Amino acid sequence: MSWDETTSPGARRARGWVAALIGLAAANAAEITTQEGTALRDALVREASRPAKTAWRPALLYLAELHGQSVLPATGFFKYPYESLGPGYMGGRVFGHWDLTHERLDTVRASPAHVRNQIRNELAGQQADGMIPGLVSFNVTGHPGQVEANATRQPTWKPFKGFPPLWVFAVDAYVLQTSDPAILAECLEAARKQIGWFEAKRSLPGGGFYYLDATTGPWESGVDEGVRFDERPASAAACVDASAHVFLLYDHAARWSRKLQQPAAEWEAKANALRDFIRAELWDGATGFFYDHWTVRRPARRHLAFEGMWPVVVGAATPEQAQRVIDEHPLNPQEFFTPHPIATVARSDAKFELRMWRGPAWNCMTYWAARACVRYDRGDAARQLLEQALDATAAEFARSRTLWEFYHPMRGEPTVLHRKPAQNMPCRDYVGHNPLFAMTDLWRQTGGQP
Repeated sequence: MSWDETTSPGARRARGWVAALIGLAAANAAEITTQEGTALRDALVREASRPAKTAWRPALLYLAELHGQSVLPATGFFKYPYESLGPGYMGGRVFGHWDLTHERLDTVRASPAHVRNQIRNELAGQQADGMIPGLVSFNVTGHPGQVEANATRQPTWKPFKGFPPLWVFAVDAYVLQTSDPAILAECLEAARKQIGWFEAKRSLPGGGFYYLDATTGPWESGVDEGVRFDERPASAAACVDASAHVFLLYDHAARWSRKLQQPAAEWEAKANALRDFIRAELWDGATGFFYDHWTVRRPARRHLAFEGMWPVVVGAATPEQAQRVIDEHPLNPQEFFTPHPIATVARSDAKFELRMWRGPAWNCMTYWAARACVRYDRGDAARQLLEQALDATAAEFARSRTLWEFYHPMRGEPTVLHRKPAQNMPCRDYVGHNPLFAMTDLWRQTGGQP
């Protein structure tokens, strides 16, 4: 069934309006190739009719189309059709990383079954050592700007490289949406194995965890060429993001164990110990922010990068620490609260520049910053962040008729931003970093009014 044949008259009218407005049959947009993709798109079209600012609706409808185009047939070890990062990235033949969590959080209200299937697709690739593959590629090699098709339909990934384990948030969202905890048993087992991998491969004797970004590479944190790593430590040292992310795993392993009436004491003890380490060793009281262990006591080497917000996102910060972070940083227009928030590096930082992860705004990171605010009862701050980001995204969509991988923090044209030499501008038609439905839903939850 095509979108034009959707049974809802409102959806048909919306389809005609947005098609006339933006031309959804753009040359760079792939055709929907699966029934699952069509169903997902139609469900998201219905979600786009929920109360929101009228100016946001064209971008939401376009994103619904992109989600549908991103669902590709099952292949390799996937038992279910898989959702790629979006047709604008490597031909849409890439699955996983934190992009996948953003996509699941974006679609869980419209199609819980789709989210369940993506969880199972992701966990199906878990290695014997516990590592869950990050970026899984099919039929393509190279990078954006230098992509080549190949004949194999088998999945490929780097078997030694982890990624931020945010997938547990998607599991919680699915269970909350469905009231169905049956999936927790398989997810708990996967979380235990992934914890084992982090403990064996990325733990430090003095406490905390690190990503390969802090050593010789390759980039593992999801933040390629992040400013924090321009001057690496002499040896592996605790990263604020990696430590917060492993705390997230411990905390979920404990909570899921309790729900399943399984022993939780081990995970609770590990979560408490890592939380204490983060609060004491990665916190700077003078600036009210979290930093990597090798810079936290060295002001000349510190940088205000959004990764310092992760302890607030995952709940590892004390209430006092969290309130200071929220009040002094994401809402500070001299730092992260840019016209299109949030800047990935504070405007006031000497390392700020208009290059990926070094200053531009990523909608997904605005979403995580907003969730951090909500966790610590600051819906007011979350609403400000979300509304300003959605306003800016809608305005840029009205101009360029696409959704970008990342955005100009001062609301300039994304085409002037720098990415990497292979494709030195943000990707167009990018789904994985644009959880606009999730952002809109959270905006409503925090008191947003059309």
